[in-house]
Amino acid sequence: MKKIVILISGRGSNMEAVVRACKREGWPAEVRAVVSNRPDAAGLGFAAANGIATAVVDHRDFAERAAFDAALAAAIDAHAPDLVVLAGFMRVLTDDFVHHYTGRMLNVHPSLLPCFPGLKTHQQALDAGVRVHGASVHFVTPTLDHGPIVAQGAVPVIAGDDAAALATRVLAVEHIIYPRAVRWFVEGRLAIDGERVVLTPPEPQWLFADIAGEGV
Repeated sequence: MKKIVILISGRGSNMEAVVRACKREGWPAEVRAVVSNRPDAAGLGFAAANGIATAVVDHRDFAERAAFDAALAAAIDAHAPDLVVLAGFMRVLTDDFVHHYTGRMLNVHPSLLPCFPGLKTHQQALDAGVRVHGASVHFVTPTLDHGPIVAQGAVPVIAGDDAAALATRVLAVEHIIYPRAVRWFVEGRLAIDGERVVLTPPEPQWLFADIAGEGV
């Protein structure tokens, strides 16, 4: 049984999607803890209501990022996880922290990487005039919003879209591809080969969604 720890900063909708899929689909895994850097993160309530241990490591209590990361790692490692899942965790992590979880930490980013890393990805996509936008699940490396890509999902950019409308459709895709990628990991189906991720046995690692955010 694989052990998962999920990091959040807010409502944790991707955390919820992973927790629900794990239970619904009977993964060989258990979400052991949800950890937040914000004590007011709404997702902590969902986790507690579902019998999942919660912890808060408030970044505002630390003068240096390295000290925060050390405390965060201690809170995570108390549960001896096989996988750390970043689900809307809004802190930039130090290289030492990332190296500590090499090959066992996933993130979902709201763009089709390597396009539009960083913040305000939906506005970046609109400003660039792309016709297709989406989300990517990737292994975390020291370079922000990079790392071997596990899965991607795409939605069309529609005339009249603003960043909020586009974000809503992309988030629906995140809720599909992130649980799928986490399941592949806990089933032992993912291997990193250089900059690529190999899925065994192979199946499509991408999703094209309609405007409602449902796979087609």
